[in-house]
Amino acid sequence: MRIDLITIFPEFFSVLDVSLLGKARQAELVQTRVHDLRDYAAFKADGSPDVHRTVDDAPFGGGAGMVMKPDVWGKAIDDVLEPGGVLVIPSPAGTLFTQALAADLATAPQLVFACGRYEGIDARVAEHYAAAGHRVLEVSLGDYVLNGGEVAAFAMTEAVTRLIPGFMGNAQSIVEESHADGLLEYPSYTRPATWRGHDVPDILLSGHHARIEEWRHEQQLQRTRTRRPDLLPPEG
Repeated sequence: MRIDLITIFPEFFSVLDVSLLGKARQAELVQTRVHDLRDYAAFKADGSPDVHRTVDDAPFGGGAGMVMKPDVWGKAIDDVLEPGGVLVIPSPAGTLFTQALAADLATAPQLVFACGRYEGIDARVAEHYAAAGHRVLEVSLGDYVLNGGEVAAFAMTEAVTRLIPGFMGNAQSIVEESHADGLLEYPSYTRPATWRGHDVPDILLSGHHARIEEWRHEQQLQRTRTRRPDLLPPEG
């Protein structure tokens, strides 16, 4: 898989070299490229030089903040988006990012993350590439607002790439984690068996694997009912 990240803060993505994602890049399971949006703003729309490398302008219709310019974004996306690639635009107005969507995106040959700032990217950018036949997704991490799309893009990059075959040392860990089966993950414990007056549940020390599996599944259901009842199907 190839992942392209377009941003006005390319230094943000130095973390791509850290941990399992860094190892996956070294093993060439994942190719990542970071592009500075301002490199595509050297000239104005009329062809004259833009020494300020401007990427934003005031919104039509008035209002607070600035909007990122479609002409600059068009140059950048045209340069990196390949046939079959998916354009992902992090946005608090987007559809919710889920484990199911992460699994879907893990099968794509290329993901291009357009990391907006300010009041976002001119809406015509998403419209244009969708009309041109590309898959375009505006995606939100949740019901809150960040300063820009970089944090969301990195979170999605990590969620997607860890699902690529060969990325995880133990593939079973992906199967057993939260949201893999629609439920939250069961609680985990390790040594010592007693810590500050808290004991590991006896069932986990029993060696009875079938009963342990039953207990873990019940813990998944209980946790999900308590913490995320919205994940459970309606009763009745």
